Amino acid sequence: MSRLSSLIEEAYTVSADGFIEVVENVIRLQRTAVENGRIGDVVVEGDLITIPKRGELVVVGDLHGDLQSLLYIIEDGFSFKEDVKLVFLGDYGDRGVHSVEVYYVVLKLKEKYPEQVFLLRGNHEGPPDLLASPHDLPLMIYKRFSRRGEEVYAAVRRLFDVFHVAAIVEGSYVLLHGGAPSTLTSLQELSQASRLHPSKSILEEVLWNDPVDGVTGSYPSPRGAGRLFGSDITSKLLGLAGAKTLIRGHEPCPEGVEVRHEGKVLTLFSRKGPPYMNLRAAYLKLNLDTEPLNAYELANRTTRF
Repeated sequence: MSRLSSLIEEAYTVSADGFIEVVENVIRLQRTAVENGRIGDVVVEGDLITIPKRGELVVVGDLHGDLQSLLYIIEDGFSFKEDVKLVFLGDYGDRGVHSVEVYYVVLKLKEKYPEQVFLLRGNHEGPPDLLASPHDLPLMIYKRFSRRGEEVYAAVRRLFDVFHVAAIVEGSYVLLHGGAPSTLTSLQELSQASRLHPSKSILEEVLWNDPVDGVTGSYPSPRGAGRLFGSDITSKLLGLAGAKTLIRGHEPCPEGVEVRHEGKVLTLFSRKGPPYMNLRAAYLKLNLDTEPLNAYELANRTTRF
């Protein structure tokens, strides 16, 4: 599509001022949504958004600077119609040579379609005490924008703090980056995850947790942050949200998709190729007017490429 081609050209040629402008515009959009308590038909309560169960939903997992996969998903899956929501699960940059361009395209989509495009926070967009390593985004920004690199990166860091932490599709799905927080007692705590950090581990666990089959409770993660959690933790989150399935990213999958916890957790990974072992990437496209699906059913609906 011509508008997408134009957007890609902008991504490769945008100046430091142009990049900072779109970052600041999205920051304002995010803050205004929180102040107003909604954007379009989506309810916004602090870090948590609630999406009505109607229309179409497109879900994108980790991109990590994979511009080619992002363009494929947009061309193939996002129709730009008013009844379509596009949700990104975080981890837009790092470990991919086109991290700057991926950020620009995603942010321009949010700027142009603010009531349809929603940006969740991943562990690569974490607060300073939880930032993933290696974090090579600043190096890519400095390489691209030279002496303006520090200024651009500072703007991007401000952006991290206004990304949504989690999304709920009414009566259907919970969407977040990492996993179900083991200590969560209410949705209000989820909506206040950033404000409660670091006194409570909710933000850390949402960004860093991984599901493990065959266990109950939670355990320290080999990642050095977050927890490994069992099916009972997933069930508790889904019960609080009144949802059927947890949709998350965070973990590379050989086929771009993986099912855990007896069909209660779907993992999506939308980047393919090195440094990860996944041979294919995946995204999810759903009709929300139908009954919610479990993770096995969702996996069969994913587009893998």
